[in-house]
Amino acid sequence: MIQLTSSFPAAAALLVAALSCGSVSDANAAPAPSRWATLEAIHQLENPHNRSTPGTFGELGPYQFRESTWRMHTTTPFALANDRKTSDMVAVKHYEFLKRRLESAGLPVNVYNIALAWNGGIEAVVLGTSPAVAHDYAERASNLAHEISARLVAMR
Repeated sequence: MIQLTSSFPAAAALLVAALSCGSVSDANAAPAPSRWATLEAIHQLENPHNRSTPGTFGELGPYQFRESTWRMHTTTPFALANDRKTSDMVAVKHYEFLKRRLESAGLPVNVYNIALAWNGGIEAVVLGTSPAVAHDYAERASNLAHEISARLVAMR
């Protein structure tokens, strides 16, 4: 069972409101997962228990950022990667960065490709050289994001 633990409750409420306004043509079909659902799925895979100790490669926070990735998007101290609100802001920036790179490479922007790039690097996705473990991660993230989206639809 997936718990919706994100600090994006407003985004979830907006998604539920949009869905209840008839933005989905088939009442039984879940929409494509939102950015929020994608990031929540990544959080569930990366750090579901919110541990604050560094990972094997120094990763920190809900999204297990490496310091080099963190530095791409903010000058905020890396130690704040453990703060959910700060980490969420950086996660959105990183998501948008990956989205732009996928678009410029002519690749679909979907949960699978975002998660594949999150885990295995955007260059590997663009070059088609992502390792099998990254593909497994992307599949799990895609499944989780779809489940999260379906639960949001069911809440309406």
